[in-house]
Amino acid sequence: MTNVKALVLAAGKGTRLQTEGIDLPKVMRLAEGKPLLHYVLQGLSFLPPEDVILVVGWKKEAVLAAFPQYPHVVQEELNGTGGAVQFAAPLLEGFDGHLIICCGDTPLMRRETFQALARTHLEEGNACTLLSARLPQGGSYGRVLREADGTFARIVEARDCTPEQAAVTEVNTGTYVFHTPALLSVLSGLSRDNAQGELYLTDVPALLKARGLRVGLCDTCSPDEMLGVNTVEQLQQVEQLLRQEGVHG
Repeated sequence: MTNVKALVLAAGKGTRLQTEGIDLPKVMRLAEGKPLLHYVLQGLSFLPPEDVILVVGWKKEAVLAAFPQYPHVVQEELNGTGGAVQFAAPLLEGFDGHLIICCGDTPLMRRETFQALARTHLEEGNACTLLSARLPQGGSYGRVLREADGTFARIVEARDCTPEQAAVTEVNTGTYVFHTPALLSVLSGLSRDNAQGELYLTDVPALLKARGLRVGLCDTCSPDEMLGVNTVEQLQQVEQLLRQEGVHG
């Protein structure tokens, strides 16, 4: 897939995973004997390693020792997903192509899903395309709100939802494709005016839409694929699903 790069967010500490004396960055926690990040990079293996950039942070040495073939940038301050992309911006300057952004702790994301997302983005000529999933209940995920005509309106984080918005079952998976110049042009417009006081990448699609740029949706992600690992219970759940799929990679 030409003119496409990827940015993998892998800076997080994973505080709720710091159990049993295990002191690793979240993406280096093992599932079925391999780091969570290993599976994500396998899903992106249709791109050459030099086009897959890792955003590292806490205990970055462990990540870089395990995956030395990938370019990286250090997120000096763990200030949210939008902040991660701001730190990566210098590596993206002058790149006129398209950028997949995903999380390093979602080991069930399939190569076919990444490719379908990128294909939708390129075919529709979008400035941004979000990967969404439809769950029986939206839970703690950000809700994808659509306009009356079915096009993207905005994302509302679960903690900020009205009861009506909370009833929406289409959710944001945290995986996107952006036209890189469009993404870089709005990064400075991100605000920390939210419950976490962080810079959210989820605010970028609405900023692009406000500029009259096209934001699309690709709702091909299955509920299992989007599972991120924040707790020991989620790690066990992901391991079980990897075992069922016979994924050893």
